Amino acid sequence: MIAVVTDSTAYLGEAEAVRWGVAVVPLQVAYDDQILEDRTPIDAAAVASALRGRATTSRPSPQVFADAYEQAAARGATGVVSIHLSGDMSGTVDSALIAARDAPIPVEVIDSRSVAMGLGFPVLAAAQAAQRGAALAEVVSAARRCADVTRTFFYVDTLEHLRRSGRIGAAANLVGSALAIKPLMHLGDGAITVLEKVRTAGRAIARLEDLAVGAATDGPVNVAVQHLMASARADALAESLSTRLPKLARMMVVEVGPALGAHVGPGLLGVTISPTAQ
Repeated sequence: MIAVVTDSTAYLGEAEAVRWGVAVVPLQVAYDDQILEDRTPIDAAAVASALRGRATTSRPSPQVFADAYEQAAARGATGVVSIHLSGDMSGTVDSALIAARDAPIPVEVIDSRSVAMGLGFPVLAAAQAAQRGAALAEVVSAARRCADVTRTFFYVDTLEHLRRSGRIGAAANLVGSALAIKPLMHLGDGAITVLEKVRTAGRAIARLEDLAVGAATDGPVNVAVQHLMASARADALAESLSTRLPKLARMMVVEVGPALGAHVGPGLLGVTISPTAQ
């Protein structure tokens, strides 16, 4: 039996994690002398306070991962596949690698080069392979194949939060005109790149939908619409995509937690497209 471990930025939800037997290690968010686990539900007041206080996120310690791997071994696992958010965004992968060195069973650590459901879909692919009885190498391959074909596009109301966090990358030159434009971005190979610049939120969301449809293959696809404090927009986008993707296998609407929310701010709207095996 192969165990699958991930971190909380996959935002799978407790029921989903339990269903597929995925162990979730939480990141933490610190602000205003408070420390929240990333899986803690947040409301508008908490987000506003966190952003005013320049919230900081911290990776799990190697010991937390070591505990997770030891627990997997104690439950009878013969190996672990540990899949995490992009190493360009967090040191979480490094912590997992340190813990893997002394784990009681073989541990393969994978950098998904993504976050949210760009991480979550590869985790689910690995977990499904593990539940079918696949060997360690096969579970690793399932995760990597899924990560390689999964695409994430997103929109934020302002680039200010990404600028503060240092995660803005190639979009940094847009900050000065952030009030005049609404950038559409792509998260690929661990980095944020700007695809288009439009003038209104409505136009940005319409283009986000078009980009998602264009990224879908001819075969079945899983889709996740992700948001932060933008549930009405997310539901409307999910409904529209459901009508435009005839081979939609699964649609998920996911609200991200404080670890990602602290870096993107309220109004985040993103779409992850993940082709499935036929």
